[in-house]
Amino acid sequence: MGQHFLADPNIARKIAESLTRNQQYTIVLEVGPGTGMLSQFLMGKPGLQWIGVELDSESVNFLTTNYPDYAASVIEADFLHVDPEKILAGQHFALIGNFPYHISSQIIFKVLKHRRQIPEVVGMLQKEVAERIAAKPGSKTYGILSVLTQAFYHVKLLFTVPPHVFIPPPKVRSAVLRFERKENIVLDCDEILFFKVVKTAFNQRRKTLRNSLKTMSVAWDKLPVDFPQKRPEQLSVSDFVEITRNVTV
Repeated sequence: MGQHFLADPNIARKIAESLTRNQQYTIVLEVGPGTGMLSQFLMGKPGLQWIGVELDSESVNFLTTNYPDYAASVIEADFLHVDPEKILAGQHFALIGNFPYHISSQIIFKVLKHRRQIPEVVGMLQKEVAERIAAKPGSKTYGILSVLTQAFYHVKLLFTVPPHVFIPPPKVRSAVLRFERKENIVLDCDEILFFKVVKTAFNQRRKTLRNSLKTMSVAWDKLPVDFPQKRPEQLSVSDFVEITRNVTV
C-alpha cells in the first residue's frame, strides 16, 4: 500500500515524546499505526487515550491481536474519509503518525479543515515536503503548504530520519514536523478567498503578483506600492491576508 514501516524503536519513542501537550486534549489519534511501532509509546500514557486509524486489514488484525487491551481503539478506515467530528464527538485531539508519503499533503489539508479540533500535530513526512511546510518567506521552497499551514499553526522541523530505519527503506529521507495551533485561528479576512488567493498566486510562482492574480479583482491602490511587483514567495501570511481583504469577489 506504499507504506514504509518504521523499525527503529528509539526513533519511534522520540516521535511520541515530541508531543508537547501544551494545549488541552486527552486523545491522540495515530494515522496508520501499522504494526504498532509508534503506538506502543503512546498507549498507556497518563491522561491520554490512544486511537489508531488503520486502512490495512492485516495491520488491524496484528494490532488487535498483539494489543488486545486496545482492540476497541483501532478503527479500520481510511483517515482521509474519517469524520473526526463524528467519531470523537467534537473532542479535541492530537494527530500523530508516520504519514504515507503519497497522501501527506492531503492529510495536512484535512488538519487545516479540522483545526478547531486539532491543537497539535506530530508527523513524519518526506523530508522535502516537511521542508516546504516549514519554509519561511523568501525561501525557494516556500509555497502553498507553507502559507496555509503557518496561517494557523506554529510549525517546527524537529529532526530528520534516514531511510535505513524503515522496512522497506524509502528512496528519500524523512523528517518529523510539529504543529502547535496558534491562539487565534480565525483570519481577518474571507478564509475561503484567502485559500484561493494563495493557491492562485503560487500556481504561477515565477510571475509577479499583478500577473499571477490578474484573474482576480485586486485593489492594488489600497496595498503597499511594491506588492504588485513582488512574487508570492516574498509574502508573509499577513501579507496574503491583506491582499485577500482587498479582493473584490
